Amino acid sequence: MQTSLRQQILPGLSLILLVLNQVPELQGQEFRFGPCQVTGVVLPELWEAFWTVKNTVKTQDELTSVRLLKPQVLQNVSDAESCYLAHSLLKFYLNTVFKNYHSKIVKFKVLKSFSTLANNFLVIMSKLQPSKDNAMLPISDSARRRFLLYHRTFKQLDIEVALAKAFGEVDILLAWMQNFYQL
Repeated sequence: MQTSLRQQILPGLSLILLVLNQVPELQGQEFRFGPCQVTGVVLPELWEAFWTVKNTVKTQDELTSVRLLKPQVLQNVSDAESCYLAHSLLKFYLNTVFKNYHSKIVKFKVLKSFSTLANNFLVIMSKLQPSKDNAMLPISDSARRRFLLYHRTFKQLDIEVALAKAFGEVDILLAWMQNFYQL
């Protein structure tokens, strides 16, 4: 009887999964960074993961007089440079900030939310591909300068202070990325 029940339920579950996969609202929406697009990311999940971690580690960022993600880095970014800048920032967060902040996160017991955030950053960064309409991705000097401004400020700080500051500013990065999020 168990085998019979499984044989009846399995096709139904497959059909439900197929239908749910076709509903755009349930798949996640799309980031459009100029010529690059990333689908299947649910931005509210990123925000929820960030706030869970931020509320736990907020006391770590004690340096309020310095901002890494300055307006000069994120304001008035052209479509042509948004893909490069997003890719550079996400790569830096993954390879430097998240990688080196991991041990603190384990102590604070918010690893699930931290992993959600890091995994989504990895997915977004790895999927940043030019759209079919614009196969060549221009990497502008302006976008490089923007990222270097961020990176220089980070390097000027003590590493522990810089990591806490950068992690504390993920909300600024998410708010900027939200400008490129489409339903």
